[in-house]
Amino acid sequence: MTSWVGLSAAEIAAAVREKRATPREVVAEHLARIDRLDARVGAFRRVRADAALAEADEVASRTDLAELPLAGVPVAVKDNLAVRGESTRHGSAATPDTPADHDHVTVARLRAAGAVVVGVTNVPELCVFGTTDGVHGTARNPWDTSRTAGGSSGGSAAAVAAGMVPIALGNDGMGSLRIPAANCGLVGLKPGYGTVPAGIGNGDWFGMSENGPLATTVEDARLMFAVLAGTVTAVAETEAIRPSGPGTRTIALSVRSPLAGVAVGRPYASAAREAAELLAGAGHQVRRADPPYPLWLSTTSLAHWTAGTAVDAEDLDVRRLTRRTRVHAAVGRRFVRSVRGGARREQLRERLTPFFEEHDVLLTPALARRGPAAAAWHERGWLRNLLVNTTYSPLTPPWNLTGWPALSVPFGTLPSGAPGAVQLVGRPGSELDLLALAGQLEELHPWRRTAPLG
Repeated sequence: MTSWVGLSAAEIAAAVREKRATPREVVAEHLARIDRLDARVGAFRRVRADAALAEADEVASRTDLAELPLAGVPVAVKDNLAVRGESTRHGSAATPDTPADHDHVTVARLRAAGAVVVGVTNVPELCVFGTTDGVHGTARNPWDTSRTAGGSSGGSAAAVAAGMVPIALGNDGMGSLRIPAANCGLVGLKPGYGTVPAGIGNGDWFGMSENGPLATTVEDARLMFAVLAGTVTAVAETEAIRPSGPGTRTIALSVRSPLAGVAVGRPYASAAREAAELLAGAGHQVRRADPPYPLWLSTTSLAHWTAGTAVDAEDLDVRRLTRRTRVHAAVGRRFVRSVRGGARREQLRERLTPFFEEHDVLLTPALARRGPAAAAWHERGWLRNLLVNTTYSPLTPPWNLTGWPALSVPFGTLPSGAPGAVQLVGRPGSELDLLALAGQLEELHPWRRTAPLG
């Protein structure tokens, strides 16, 4: 008997389209794995067992089943995107427990493509921090359950890395897809501005937040991205997103932290250097070059990060927010007006554009160090959270500020045995180019796709 757990989304969808599997069989097996493992991992706030099986039967009865690019594929959705019939809690006790009467547009696109939503995943409160813990649960890294899965898409990443679903939907405002992807050994793509519908929170953190895929393979990430972007609605259209090869690219390798005073640890720097060597051996022009990050990047990142939270918290009862969130929002209120103007973001784009005119792609470490312990960070002080988040993930925020695409790719192994990761950054519109390069790294240096949880 074939096990559908551990197969890619593309493999599952092909089996369903070809009637080698039914959507109910696939979904039921993944639900059984969630039931067996999630007490250890903490990926889900809400598992939709009965509803998911009913939806699987609906997919099976569709007349266009043979053309569905995600036919019968189980998917998890981050708890800040509306799923019809489920509440959207944003990881908080301050939000209403009211079922949504419609799907977020990205969820609707996944369902239209044949995917089945099996559950809603845990996030830190208001999706602020790089550790996923709070009143609804703690998401742990399936490769090392003593460590956080990352945040804020930590539950979605944990679900995929544990083999509970082959793909999951998350989003990224300052690294919230790439951080957990890097921790959990996944491909995580933050699309460029306007490529995938956003509609995240109260104003998308001034246009910095983007919805995107978490997957175990580049093929799955590419397919899910195309569905989310609306460029693929049927199997016949998938040929257009399959690259013949990445071509020869000019790649800048930088292991320098964008934030002054924050160092990149040796394992992540070494992973980036090794990836650069592989790409150079594959024919790409790779050179060592650091982007001209401005000294004010740290303060600008902090202003945007806190101001986004201040706007999201405006209509909530602050007494029901955790301490770190209350302080974060209070700090951000003083920056909202200046951040809305967008002057610093435009200055950053102007400063970095010449670098990307000279280089097609920037290759960096994905993180500076491994994720912190899986602990009740939401009960700890704001400054402690700020320092932990900044020192372990300084390399992701610049690309939310610019609005340019960035991708986390598994690469290498940390001393703990958990996956390492690198980041690829490109110009606006270069998502498929970044995925093609990631696919080349996957071919040259394959990774283990699912954590060995049993």
